[in-house]
Amino acid sequence: MHAIRCQCGTVRAQINGKGIHNHIVCYCRDCRAFAHFLGTGEGTLDAQGGTEVIQVSQARLQFSQGVEQLAAIRLTDKGMVRWYTTCCKTPLGNIMSDPKMAFIGLIHTALDRDNIDKDFGPITARFETAAALGVAKPAQHGIFPVICRFIGMSLAARLSGSYKQSPLFDVKAQLIVQARVLDAATVAALKAE
Repeated sequence: MHAIRCQCGTVRAQINGKGIHNHIVCYCRDCRAFAHFLGTGEGTLDAQGGTEVIQVSQARLQFSQGVEQLAAIRLTDKGMVRWYTTCCKTPLGNIMSDPKMAFIGLIHTALDRDNIDKDFGPITARFETAAALGVAKPAQHGIFPVICRFIGMSLAARLSGSYKQSPLFDVKAQLIVQARVLDAATVAALKAE
C-alpha cells in the first residue's frame, strides 16, 4: 500500500496492491494552470513547470477519510477532471470523465514522497516538454512504453469490470462531485502565469 494524504491530513487514502503504473513528469500548460488555480505552483511544479505524476488504476485507490472534502474542476467542458481537496487545496490527481478510462494520474504532492521511487520506480517518461519553462527544454522520452502501459491498465479494468470500483464515480457512473468548468478567461489567465 502507498499512503496518500492532503497537506493538512484531513483527506487520507491509499493505493492498494501492485499493478501496472506509470511514473511521469508532465510539462503541459493545463497541469501548470491547475497548480496555479490552487495556488500551489511552488510546491507542485518543478523548476521548469513540470508536474510529477503516478498513473494507476482507479480501482486501486481507496479513501479512508475526508471524501467530503473532495472537489474537482475542468479547464474545458470536455477536459480532464482535476481533483483537489477543499480543506487545504492539495492537488490530488486527474482522470478522464469516462469511467471506463479507469486510470488516475496522482500528483506527487499527495503521495508519500519518501516512498514514491521505492513503490513506483524512477521517472520513466517526460511529456509535453516543448511547453517546459526555460530555454533548455528537457528531452521528451518514454512516450511509447507509457502509452502501452496505459492501454494495458485501461483494457484490464474494462475486461475485469474493475473500472466500476472507482471511488470517484457512483453506482450510476457519475462523478461523486460535480466538476466546476472554469471559464475561458480564467483558464487563459492561469496559463499565462
